[in-house]
Amino acid sequence: MTNTSAEAPWVVKALGALAQINRLNVFRQLVVAGQAGLYPSDMASALGVPANSLSFHLKELLQCELITQEREGRNLRYRANIERMQGLLGFLMDECCQGQACLVLPQPLCESDSPGCKPANAADSVKA
Repeated sequence: MTNTSAEAPWVVKALGALAQINRLNVFRQLVVAGQAGLYPSDMASALGVPANSLSFHLKELLQCELITQEREGRNLRYRANIERMQGLLGFLMDECCQGQACLVLPQPLCESDSPGCKPANAADSVKA
């Protein structure tokens, strides 16, 4: 059994940040953007969120380290902090099935050409 009590307050904060639809959408958009990241103006127009609201949501995600910010001159570029998200998921799944590999999730099926999606005719599953 792993001692994860020190991480618990951060996990609660991170889950709380993601429990708001605009922040969840921002994080997902940054995941899709990958290492290229996005500028706030691009995110605001793509999500239909006013710039001042987006700024608030970005600050919340930054505070729990789910995203990173890089200054480029007068611009700020944001990226998803995948390592931190993996830590969050790891915390949630750390003691799943008493450490045994027991959970198999199907690969998401897509009807579009979305990146990361498997064609609807594929029937493989991925071990979580």
